[in-house]
Amino acid sequence: MGRYNFSPTRVHHAAARLVERRKLEADGGILHVIPPWFKTVSAVPPGGILTRSQPIQHSEVPRKIRTKKPSKMYMPTNISYEEDGLRENFYSDHPWELARPRVILEQDGKDGQKCDWSKIEQPDRELNGESVIQRQLWLLKNKPDMTSAKAYDQARKEFYAIRHQEDVERRVAKEEALATGAYFGKSMLEIGMELEDKTYESWKAWAQNEVEVIDQQRSAQYTGAELAPAEEAILEEAIEEEVEAPAPS
Repeated sequence: MGRYNFSPTRVHHAAARLVERRKLEADGGILHVIPPWFKTVSAVPPGGILTRSQPIQHSEVPRKIRTKKPSKMYMPTNISYEEDGLRENFYSDHPWELARPRVILEQDGKDGQKCDWSKIEQPDRELNGESVIQRQLWLLKNKPDMTSAKAYDQARKEFYAIRHQEDVERRVAKEEALATGAYFGKSMLEIGMELEDKTYESWKAWAQNEVEVIDQQRSAQYTGAELAPAEEAILEEAIEEEVEAPAPS
């Protein structure tokens, strides 16, 4: 069968036939004795497959190169908390609360355990927007039949009452200090009004100069009169300043 010799695989078969005939040939003679390997080979026959199976060949399929990177492969999972929606709602209604000076400290996130939010005012922390959020969250979790809108309204009313009390105390303290001879200087409102007045005066002077230049040009065009050398020099200087200098901010 080609270049393969399968005669060794048929040794047991041939020996079995000879044993049946009691004519086992060995060294040119006839033996009537069964060889010792016969029973072992009968119990454990040699393998029938003499050739090694060829592994599966993977064909190289041309792949398209993707130039666009996957958009959401390495994006982290969004982590959301219940306070996020309450915080967004409050600061959208009260944006100026973000402009108040605050002490920035690293918090461990255990305010619910350290503070008693059954009341909005805490002895060891300043009243701010976060107090309203924690108070609203406490009402939602501890009051039966409490909706988010009702909790928000109750927390806001308590917040407004304390803010009003702080404003009254501040005004009374300032009046008492003024009565005893204290001087606080100009307020922020007065400083802002002075800056606005200064800017208005600069615009007013610039506009008057522009009107004078336009009137001189118009009069020179319609009358045909020539300006004096001094007036012409002033006019040219004003035109150059108009071109070069920008309008006041």
